[in-house]
Amino acid sequence: MDDVVRIGAAATALGVSIDTLRRWERDGRIAFERRGQQRYLTSSQLAALLRERAASGSTSARNRLHGIVLAVRGDGVMAQIDLQCGPHRIVSLMSREAADNLDLKPGDSATAVMKATTVVVERG
Repeated sequence: MDDVVRIGAAATALGVSIDTLRRWERDGRIAFERRGQQRYLTSSQLAALLRERAASGSTSARNRLHGIVLAVRGDGVMAQIDLQCGPHRIVSLMSREAADNLDLKPGDSATAVMKATTVVVERG
């Protein structure tokens, strides 16, 4: 039997809202397993959706978090952009010139796109 993921966790993983997943269900794009009032998506179906979304992008980066700019701080050379992406705080360091070209201000909508060759996972 395939593992299952609750609708909220699936929405977070896909970077969409729960309402979007409900619309996809109505449109026949996905099928939830129901247990009482709760909807679950099989892990294999979630993996297929993640692969589909990754393949439709124009970049090799796989991790995209949509959020709101909290702060923009910079000096003569570097800038720090703080984003709130759902429950995650993302901090980006970039050149001041790149930050100026993006013209980001607190409250703006933005997407953090991450690509890393190494990910360190800690526990506890």
